[in-house]
Amino acid sequence: MFKALMVRKDDDSGKTTSAIETLTDAQLPDGSVTVSVEYSTVNYKDGLCLGSGGGLVRSYPHVPGIDFAGTVQDSQDPRYKAGDKVVLTGWRVGEMHWGGYAQKARVNADLLVPLPQGLSTRQAMAVGTAGFTAMLSVIALENHGLSPDKGPVLVTGAAGGVGSVASAILSNLGYEVAGVTGRPESAEFLKSLGVTTVVAREDINETVKRPLEKETWAGCIDAVGGDMLARVLGQMKYGGSVAAVGLAGGAQLPATVIPFLLRGVNLLGIDSVMQPFENRQIAWARIAKDLPMDKLEALAQPAVLSDLPDLGRDILKGQVKGRVVVDVNG
Repeated sequence: MFKALMVRKDDDSGKTTSAIETLTDAQLPDGSVTVSVEYSTVNYKDGLCLGSGGGLVRSYPHVPGIDFAGTVQDSQDPRYKAGDKVVLTGWRVGEMHWGGYAQKARVNADLLVPLPQGLSTRQAMAVGTAGFTAMLSVIALENHGLSPDKGPVLVTGAAGGVGSVASAILSNLGYEVAGVTGRPESAEFLKSLGVTTVVAREDINETVKRPLEKETWAGCIDAVGGDMLARVLGQMKYGGSVAAVGLAGGAQLPATVIPFLLRGVNLLGIDSVMQPFENRQIAWARIAKDLPMDKLEALAQPAVLSDLPDLGRDILKGQVKGRVVVDVNG
């Protein structure tokens, strides 16, 4: 027997409700590895799946949670054995497949990554999909020539999950980091992560008036999209790259091709859901090496299963700062 946060949907009204329920192992979905989950976290997608589903959840009842970390309880795959520490992010788990908001999960072995040395399961979930995405973004920018001597790197949505981890990693690697936020009260929090310049959202979130502005940023990790991303493209230095990771400001891109043609700007799409195993191993190894654990701890706020419905609503409103670590056994 184990506890899980179960979301159910009324077929007539379409309304969803969530409650902590007691389940048996026999109710777990098919998979080759059963994991005793220790920690999960809260991402924007989790907020959707905890509520209306956002078109992500295909069938009910459903256990959300797109991330989890824990210990293998039983494995039918030779790659894992009982006692192994593992982490899972993405792969549509928590959307199409039951996820980590439970004390147990069952998935195929292909979806798991061995927990890297130097990270605990709690730390792995302080990182979660958001931090994993941040690391993929840093790697992509580096692969396109970014280095600390090239100039400042802009991080939009800097107080959010991706932005806060990205800021901490970039600062630790020696970059000058500028962080965009719409919350003035987050300035000290961002500076504690290593952000040197705090940029007010209203100063950069404007409709493009000129296709090219002053060359300012050597790189950018953008979690906002929309008008802000369009404006940032015109502020990039020659040959600079933007890693696009989110659309909190909208899915449209009201920009011109001029920055690409006249400044050789690169727009890099970052997908964290379907990344191959090898890329996941590289990113998690870099996280263990390049993300300062003291700053990671400062990002983390604790939660338990019963907190998740409220946290899901809060993250959709942009009211969650840093990272949430959910102790599913708490």
